Amino acid sequence: MNLVSKLEETASQKPEKPACLFQDQYMTYEELAGKIKAFANGLEDRGLKKGDHLALLLGNTPDFVIAFFGALKAGIVVIPVNPAYTPSEIAYMLKNGDVKAIAGIDLLIPVFESLHGSLPLLEHIIISQTAENAPSTEDPQLRLKMTTFTKMLRPAERSRTYPTLSKDDTAVILYTSGTTGKPKGAMLTHQNLFSNANDVAGYLGMNEKDKIVAALPMFHVFCLTVCMNAPLMSGACVLIEPQFSPASVFKLIKSRQATIFAGVPTMYNYLYQYEHGKAEDFATVRLCISGGASMPVALLQTFEQTFDVTILEGYGLSEASPVTCFNPFDRGRKPGSIGTNILHVENKVVDTLGRELPDHQVGELIVKGPN
Repeated sequence: MNLVSKLEETASQKPEKPACLFQDQYMTYEELAGKIKAFANGLEDRGLKKGDHLALLLGNTPDFVIAFFGALKAGIVVIPVNPAYTPSEIAYMLKNGDVKAIAGIDLLIPVFESLHGSLPLLEHIIISQTAENAPSTEDPQLRLKMTTFTKMLRPAERSRTYPTLSKDDTAVILYTSGTTGKPKGAMLTHQNLFSNANDVAGYLGMNEKDKIVAALPMFHVFCLTVCMNAPLMSGACVLIEPQFSPASVFKLIKSRQATIFAGVPTMYNYLYQYEHGKAEDFATVRLCISGGASMPVALLQTFEQTFDVTILEGYGLSEASPVTCFNPFDRGRKPGSIGTNILHVENKVVDTLGRELPDHQVGELIVKGPN
């Protein structure tokens, strides 16, 4: 089992179940699975093969979900990139990542125009239309490489055979800012991603009745696993928020009766400070998740008291797909800590020789597991 096969299983069992919501439009699991298949076909039609690399420079939209799963179905390695990065930062990741194709928003066309001459491996650019007056290009060579996302979703005219996906095949390369030098690409396999999504979903009790707010950026591994993959492995619905704002989050949670919200501490602080936010707006939320940075205990306690919710802090790292620890929600938790091992994952603190240290000693945190 992998991310794609699990999603397709849900689509066959519950085709009319909403998979995601974006700008008041629901997409069912059957519709999503169909578009994923069409996108995979489009990649194949353009000559991409198993093992080739596709960069995603897409915002929080259904196109990100479709391209991510469509690429995996075709055996293509996905490289999520922050579309707000500078051209030089984008160029580094595209070059270092041996990118053969890009799926990006139309507002980045000038960036692609400036870079494509320096990217000899780049053969295709798939444009996701997000703006009415988006920029265009007069470069004939670039225009030959470009196609629209809509064209990628045309129904197949013939039956297809998709590559066999091994659990050890690389699925995603995540560029993580190391402590030294330039960002490094962490290579994650199909097993890494599927196991973490499945185990996170199980640990948090996600189910088909849940509606998870995806206001974190989808290109980041926190949102990728906790707000997209884990819910979709559970038959839940992903409420896609194009960009975070307190007003839009409160409105979305209340109008769509969201049950899970995930964010970084800064987001919780903005929500708490928002003068029009009310406890009743969070009435349907059964669980809040915080990660990415340590949350001040005072903020955690004040937020919980104000909105009558429970916030669970967790910890992870890109190389671990990413979640390794969570505070438990079914028994005592420890505010200010990163919690305990999630399913199938083991953490320990060791000294410089790799020997496990006793309680209350400072050392290095190491982790192992299928993720």
